[in-house]
Amino acid sequence: MFWTLIKLLVFVVAVIGLAYGAGALMDSGQTVGLRILDMEFTLGPIQAIIAFVVFLVALWLVLKAISLSLALLHFMNGDETAIRRFFMRNREKRGLDALLGAMLAQSTGDSKTAMVKAEKAHKLLNRPIMTNLLIAQAAEAKGNNALALEHYKGLLDDPRSRFVGVQGLIRAELALGETEKARALAVKALEMQPAHEPTQNTLLKLQTEAEDWRGARKTLETKKSSGHLPRDVYRRRDAVLALQESDALAAKDELPRARDAAIEANRLSPDLVPAAVAAAHALVAQGKGTYAARAIKRAWKAAPHPELAAAFAAIEKGETPRQRLSRFQKLIKMHPDSDESRLLQAELLIAAEDFPAARRALGDLFETRPTVRALTVMAAIERGEGADDAVVRGWLARALTAPRGPQWVCSNCQHVHASWQAICDNCSAFDTLEWRDAPDSAGPSATQTELLPLIVGSLPKPAAEADAEVIDAATQAADAPAEKPA
Repeated sequence: MFWTLIKLLVFVVAVIGLAYGAGALMDSGQTVGLRILDMEFTLGPIQAIIAFVVFLVALWLVLKAISLSLALLHFMNGDETAIRRFFMRNREKRGLDALLGAMLAQSTGDSKTAMVKAEKAHKLLNRPIMTNLLIAQAAEAKGNNALALEHYKGLLDDPRSRFVGVQGLIRAELALGETEKARALAVKALEMQPAHEPTQNTLLKLQTEAEDWRGARKTLETKKSSGHLPRDVYRRRDAVLALQESDALAAKDELPRARDAAIEANRLSPDLVPAAVAAAHALVAQGKGTYAARAIKRAWKAAPHPELAAAFAAIEKGETPRQRLSRFQKLIKMHPDSDESRLLQAELLIAAEDFPAARRALGDLFETRPTVRALTVMAAIERGEGADDAVVRGWLARALTAPRGPQWVCSNCQHVHASWQAICDNCSAFDTLEWRDAPDSAGPSATQTELLPLIVGSLPKPAAEADAEVIDAATQAADAPAEKPA
C-alpha cells in the first residue's frame, strides 16, 4: 500500500513537471526553422516536438517495412518460417529474456522469482519442454509439489522429455507421501531406462520399504546386469532379500516355500549368519540334520557367532551335555583362540559340571575382555565350584555394568538391534547391520547371558537347578551391593 502511494505521488509530480516545462517552452516564444529542398518551415516549440516524434515513427515504419520485405524474399526462396519469425521475433525475444531470468534466479536459489519468470516464458515461448521443466523445478525447490506435479506431467507428451518427467513425478509423489504411486512410477522409469542407476536405487529402496522382496530381487538383478553392482555384493544382498522373502512366506504359513527360500539364501551367501541359521532350521525341519550342520560349519568357519552355536545345538535336542560337548569340538577347533569359542566351550563345560575345565577354557577373558557374558560365565563357574554367595554376587554385580560385547550394530547410524534384520529400525538403511562392539554399552543384548540356557537346554535336573540358581543370583545382584570378586 505504501509503495503504491509512492508511485502515485511520483506520477503526479512528473505530470506537473511536464506541464510546467511545456508552459515555459510556450511562453519563451522560440521557433525552429526547418528547410527541406527549396521549402522552409517555421515551427513553434510544440510543433517541433510533434514533428520530431512523427519523424521517429516514420523511421521505425520504414525499418519494419524493409524487414518485412526481406522476410518475404526469404519466404519466396523457400524459407517457410521466415514470415512467422518476423511477426514472432519480439515475442520470442521477450520470452527468451524471461527464460534467462528464470534460469539465473533458479541458480541463485530465488525460487519465487524463477517461477514467475518461468511462467512468463511459458506464455511467450512455444517451448513446452524447457518451460515446463523450469517451472516444475522451481516449484519443487519452493515446496509447491502440486504445481511441480502438474508441470512434470506436461513433459510426458514428448518422447525426449518423458523419462525426465517420470523422474520428476517420482520425487513429487514422494514429497506428497504417495509412496505406492512413486513405486509404480519407478517401475515404469526402470522399464524406460534399465541401466539408470539412480532409478535402480530409488526403486530398490521403495520396494524394500514396502516389503516387496520378490520385486526387489528383480531390481537387484537388473542392477547387477547393468554393471553397477559387484558380483559378491549382489550375492550377499540377494541372499538378504531371499531371507526376508522366507520370513514373509512363513508369516503366510507357506512353510515349504519359506524353507526353500531360506536354503537359497544360504546358498547365495554361506557366510551370512542369519541365512545359515534359517537354513539350518529349515533343513532340520526337512529331516536333513547333516546338511544343517554343514551350513552352520561353513558360516562358523568364516566367523564364530553365538547364533550359529545356538542353531548347531538345536540340531540334536536329545543329547547329553557330554555328547553335546563332544559334538561342538568340531566348531571350537576351527577357531580355538577366538573369544566366542572360549566362551562357548566354557558354557558347555559348565553344563557338563566340569567347572575346573570351564575355568581353564575361559582363561583370562574375564580380565582382557570383561563383557557381561564373560563375567556371568565366571559367576556360574564360582557357583559350581562351591564359592560363597558373596563371591558369586560380586561377579554378577560387575556384569551389570560391564560392556555387552558384540551386538548387531547399524554401520550407518550406529543403532543397536536386539536381533539381525535387513532394514535398520532407526535410519531405514538396507543391509547395514554388523556384528561388532557397539559405540556404547546402551541398547538391547542379542546373545549374552541368554545363550547359556540355549546351548544347555537339555541338561539333567541337578545341573538345570544349578543354572536356575545362577540366574536367580543375577536378579538379586541388582539390589545387592557389589563385592570384589575373589
